Amino acid sequence: MSILFFAFWIALNGRLTMEIFCFGLAISAGASWFFWKFLDYKPRYDWLLIKSLPLLLRYILALVREVVLATLCMAGFIFNHRDIPEPVLVSFTAPLKTELAWTILADSITLTPGTITVDMHDGQFQVHCYDRSLAQGIDDSVFVRLLKRWEESI
Repeated sequence: MSILFFAFWIALNGRLTMEIFCFGLAISAGASWFFWKFLDYKPRYDWLLIKSLPLLLRYILALVREVVLATLCMAGFIFNHRDIPEPVLVSFTAPLKTELAWTILADSITLTPGTITVDMHDGQFQVHCYDRSLAQGIDDSVFVRLLKRWEESI
C-alpha cells in the first residue's frame, strides 16, 4: 500500500526532487498508517491483490467485451424498428460467497447495456433485461465464473 501511495504521489508531481521524494515518503507512510489503524487494512491484502491481478485483468477484459457486445445488440434494437423487445425480470441465485463479489457482479450487470440489477440480497439477484435474449445464461455468465474463481483464489 505504501508503495502504491508513493508511486501515486510521484505520478501526481510529475518530477522527482529530493523534497518531493521526502514528502512523498512521509505522506505515504502516514496514509498507510491511517489505513492500518482506522480502516482495518492489513499488509497481506497487498499480496492478495498482487496474486489475483491476472484474474482481475481478465475480468476487466471480459467486462469490456460484454459491454461492447451488448452495445451492438442494443443498437440493433434501436435501429431495427421491426423487432419489438420483450422486457423480462429475471431472478437467480449467484454461487458466490462474499458481499464484495455480489456487488461486483451487480455493478457489472448494470454496466452492461440492456440489463439493470433491480435487487440484490444475500446472493439473490433480480435483473431487468430489455429483451428476453439478453437474459439467456445470465445466471452462469462469464462474470459469475470469473468471480467464483477469484473467490476460490483468495
